[in-house]
Amino acid sequence: MTDKMVADRVRRMTEAGRDQSHANSEPKDAATLILIDRSGNKPKVLLGRRHHSHKFLPGKFVFPGGRIEPMDMQMSVAKPLHPDTEAKLMQRVAQPSAETARAFALASIRETFEETGLLLGVKRDQAPAVPGGLWEAFANARVHPDLTAVHFVARAITPPGRPKRFDTRFFTADAESIAHRIEGVVGPDSELVELVWVPIAETKPLDLPAITSVVLEELDSRVAAGFAPSLPVPFYYMDGPEFVRELL
Repeated sequence: MTDKMVADRVRRMTEAGRDQSHANSEPKDAATLILIDRSGNKPKVLLGRRHHSHKFLPGKFVFPGGRIEPMDMQMSVAKPLHPDTEAKLMQRVAQPSAETARAFALASIRETFEETGLLLGVKRDQAPAVPGGLWEAFANARVHPDLTAVHFVARAITPPGRPKRFDTRFFTADAESIAHRIEGVVGPDSELVELVWVPIAETKPLDLPAITSVVLEELDSRVAAGFAPSLPVPFYYMDGPEFVRELL
């Protein structure tokens, strides 16, 4: 990746974060997952369009995601995170732990199910041990989350002075990780009104938040570089009046 490409991404993030007129607040930990289909010549990603009535990002195309929940710390898995992924998730946090790193990845899987009806993992004869809540659907479908299939691809913190602030970890998983689906989750009265598979190179015309656009470019670069867990992870955050891009 060239210095010019990096500078362009940082500039766009800075320009998108200029409105800082709200009372400051601490960012909430959140996780997002990008499903990617690499079976064809052009990698495609799954995007959902948010309902127009939402106060936060109305009508925008986004990845499924949301805040970390306590139950995410307790969910069982088929396989653990790759050691490189776990190590990167524990960088630049106040109280790093393997349990918290694992919870980030699990939250992205849970949020993907909640917003799309897609359950990611591996099917087995026996149901996984679940802590309750939305994880019950994984027990009913006998789907065990497989964290080795989840890649950590970016992190970004919402600038101060914004109405909502998140410290978001962006993950990706191959479409082959879809083990089960529940119909009727996406629709005109849901959080996401439609889902679309779009080649990464063709996402620019869509109504995307700046961070979504930037992370898609980071993902495209990662795919081109081999998609290995050992690759560095870009971390975007505001330092003074401008965003910076640090590698984890």
